[in-house]
Amino acid sequence: MAHAENLTTIVSTKGQVILPKAIRQRRDWEAGTRLIVEETPEGVLLKQAPAFSPTRPDDVFGMLRFRGEPKTPEDMEAGVLAEARRRHDRD
Repeated sequence: MAHAENLTTIVSTKGQVILPKAIRQRRDWEAGTRLIVEETPEGVLLKQAPAFSPTRPDDVFGMLRFRGEPKTPEDMEAGVLAEARRRHDRD
């Protein structure tokens, strides 16, 4: 997504930079969008921060409380199949 535009901005006395509207619109960066600032040999790179921090299965396993009998793989497969049939029949 390289654009040949030469857009400029100014660093304020508080160190703030306003990104040109054309860039914010193309990137869909609205007010409050969190950005990662990365210094590179060519300059400064801005990237949208992910909505959630990276996690590993061990970090989240067992986080949701469940009461009742554990489901077997066969029970889960039957549930997935039933939902697929329900969605297919709805169309």
